[in-house]
Amino acid sequence: MDAPLWTETHAPSLSELPQEEVREYLTRGIEEPINLVLYGPKGAGKTAAVRALAREAHDSEDDLVTINVADFFGMTKKELGEDPRFSSFITPKRRRESSKAALINHVLKESASYPPVSGEYRTILLDNAEAIREDFQQALRRVMERHHEATQFVITTRQPSALIPPITSRCFPVPMRAPTSEEVVEVLERIAEHEDVTYDREGLEYVAGYADGDLRRAILGTQTTAEAASEITMQSAYEALGEVGVDDRIREMLDAAEAGQFTDARKLLDELLIDEGYTGHDVLEDVLTVARSRYDGRELAALHRRAGEVDLDLVEGTSDRIQIGHLLADLGAD
Repeated sequence: MDAPLWTETHAPSLSELPQEEVREYLTRGIEEPINLVLYGPKGAGKTAAVRALAREAHDSEDDLVTINVADFFGMTKKELGEDPRFSSFITPKRRRESSKAALINHVLKESASYPPVSGEYRTILLDNAEAIREDFQQALRRVMERHHEATQFVITTRQPSALIPPITSRCFPVPMRAPTSEEVVEVLERIAEHEDVTYDREGLEYVAGYADGDLRRAILGTQTTAEAASEITMQSAYEALGEVGVDDRIREMLDAAEAGQFTDARKLLDELLIDEGYTGHDVLEDVLTVARSRYDGRELAALHRRAGEVDLDLVEGTSDRIQIGHLLADLGAD
C-alpha cells in the first residue's frame, strides 16, 4: 500500500479500545502509574493499547520510548551503533570495546535514565518481548529497579511464561484477549465512516471473519478492500481478500532466498508481516502453496517437514519474523 496505513491514521484512543476490561485496567494505570505486562495473541491490539495509554498519560510524544524486542535483541553491534534511535548512546569506541550484551544493557540504562520531557515520568514500551533472552531479562530487571521512580515499563508479549519471575513480580498483568467479531465490526464501522467509504454490515462482517480475531489484519483488510473497490461489501471484500497472499511477492521472496540474497528476502518478509499485516501462519501457508508449483519429491518433502517445525514454533509464540527468516535461510543453504 502506498497510502498511509489505517492502523496508524486511525490509532485508537483509550476509550476506543474494543476490549472493555482492558480500557478499565489502563485507565486505572493512568491514575496510578505502575509497570505493566500486556499479554495476548497477535493482533489483539496490545501495542495500540499502550500507545493510547501514553497519549492519555503524557503531554509530549517523546515521553514514550518504544523498543521492539524482536528487532532490538536481534541486532548486531554494528546495527545497534548505526540505528538512529540508539546511535547517540553508542560511541564508535564503546562499540569496539563492548560486547553486544554490554551495548544492549547500556542502551536500556540510557533510555530509562533520561528525564521526562513533561510531567513526572516516561513510559518505555518493550514490544514483542517473547524473544528476550533470560540474561537480558536480568539486565532489564536491574534497570527497572534503578529507575522505577521516573520510568514506567510496559511489556507486551504473546508468551508471558517466558518472562522471569523478578520481572513479572514488578509488573501488573493485563490479559488482552482477541476482540470478538462484533467488536471488530464496530471498529471497522467507525473507520469506514471516518474515511467516508460506502459499506454494508455484511462486508464488514466478512472482513472480520477473514481476520479471525486479528484487529490489525482486519483494519488493513478493510483498507485493501476500500482502495480496490471504493466500497466495502461482501462481494468487494471477497474479491479483494479472497486470494490475499499468493502473489508475486512470495515468489520473489523465495527467489531471493534461493539465490542467497537473504537481505532482500527478509525485506520482502518484513513488508508482508509489518506493512501488510500478514501473520506468520499466513506467510507460511502461502510459501507452501507456491512451493508446490516449483518443487517436488525430496525437496518438497523436506520443505514441508521444516515448515511443520516452524508452524509449531509459531504456535508457541516465538517471533514470526525470526522463524520464517530461518526457513528462508534454509532455502538459501540448500
